[in-house]
Amino acid sequence: MALDDPISASALAPTLEKLLARAKHYGASQADAVATHGRSSAIVVRGGELEDVDNSEGRDIGLRVIVGQRQACVSSSDISDTSIDQLAERAVAMAKLAPEDPYCGLADESQLDTHNADLDLYDDTPMTPAQLKARALEVERAALAVVGVQQAEGANASHATSAIHFMTSHGFSQGWLSSRHGLSVSAIAEADGAMERDFDYDGTRWFEDLKTPEEIGRIAGERTIARLGSKQMESGAMPVMFDQRVSGSLVSAMIGAITGPSIARGVSFLKDKMGEALFNSDIQIIDDPLMPRGHGSRPYDGEGIVPVTRHLIQDGALQTWLLNCASARQLGLTTTGHATRGIGSPPGVSATNSYMANGTKSPEQLMAEMGEGLLITEMFGPSLNSNTGDYSVGVAGFKVENGLKAYPVSEITIAGNLLEMYKTLIPANNLIFDASTVAPSLLTEGLTIAGS
Repeated sequence: MALDDPISASALAPTLEKLLARAKHYGASQADAVATHGRSSAIVVRGGELEDVDNSEGRDIGLRVIVGQRQACVSSSDISDTSIDQLAERAVAMAKLAPEDPYCGLADESQLDTHNADLDLYDDTPMTPAQLKARALEVERAALAVVGVQQAEGANASHATSAIHFMTSHGFSQGWLSSRHGLSVSAIAEADGAMERDFDYDGTRWFEDLKTPEEIGRIAGERTIARLGSKQMESGAMPVMFDQRVSGSLVSAMIGAITGPSIARGVSFLKDKMGEALFNSDIQIIDDPLMPRGHGSRPYDGEGIVPVTRHLIQDGALQTWLLNCASARQLGLTTTGHATRGIGSPPGVSATNSYMANGTKSPEQLMAEMGEGLLITEMFGPSLNSNTGDYSVGVAGFKVENGLKAYPVSEITIAGNLLEMYKTLIPANNLIFDASTVAPSLLTEGLTIAGS
């Protein structure tokens, strides 16, 4: 295969067949292999001129071999026959020297299903470098058109396509295509010698779903102007609202705490909470791997399991761990289809499209009910104690007084415990599926704010 061949998942299969055959030849009792072919282009402009061009393309292969209860993983970007043979020989030799792992192994054949719906993850709309440059210039102009914005940087337009094929020694063989379009810009403004910046970004599977350059540039500029005059606020305990831009981080923290490896190692603040109410009874958190055009959608997980939509939280209560085959065996359970496979590592665990369902009130209504508090729009360097749920993070946003934004704030820190925060969370009704883990704006009670 030449690197200028069209992106194709099926074209990767013959390489994997050779790789698995050589692994068996050298003594592997089981093996699986993954191959990827990716292309990406990105254009960055500054001041109306081209600043950077990034074009990349490559193929990679990864092999996991299992010899008894020992396993090893190797990877390479060289797919020649000689390299494939050497890769398989090296992997088996490494596995024979590895420590025993009683939980390693492929998914049981009875769990595999080779049929799944088309999730609409691949858009074949062509994007030339000239088109990307034109879009980057458009988003830069839109940001600079906002009154008060003095500079725009990072005006970027990108396009990527990829193919992946996964194959096992016991007969599973499936591949799929995906694509990604992106557009972003940062705006900079100054008032009284103080510089402020903010940004907007959009990334979608399909070009037709992408926000326009005019909208992205305008939002970036308006957000920046709104931050001018930012200052610290007084320390104290008060209600806090997490803007939709950052609220997904609270769901991400919960997801990290319910992954099988964390539970099996006993390093999760949720390890003893299965079936318990973590949130109020109105809260639903769902993981949907089959969402058409979803950021985290996938027709199969990293071990060939067809994933299904699951409630992680139903009516406030924790319903499931996220498991791959190894962590499921360790816990005496069944995989939930949440395996993720890298090129050079054994299967890990990840969620897909995880979201907290909408509430019934708008962010403005929740802010009015809050009265006085803090609206967070940006976060820096979150710190989480995985064993206790103690949580702190640097933030910027707006002081809220009389239910309205009063003035922008920065250089402050909030702190609390996620278990306590989850109990009081109230979701707004502004959920947007703009990432793989999302939530609407979220209001929570009584966090400690460290300011002036």
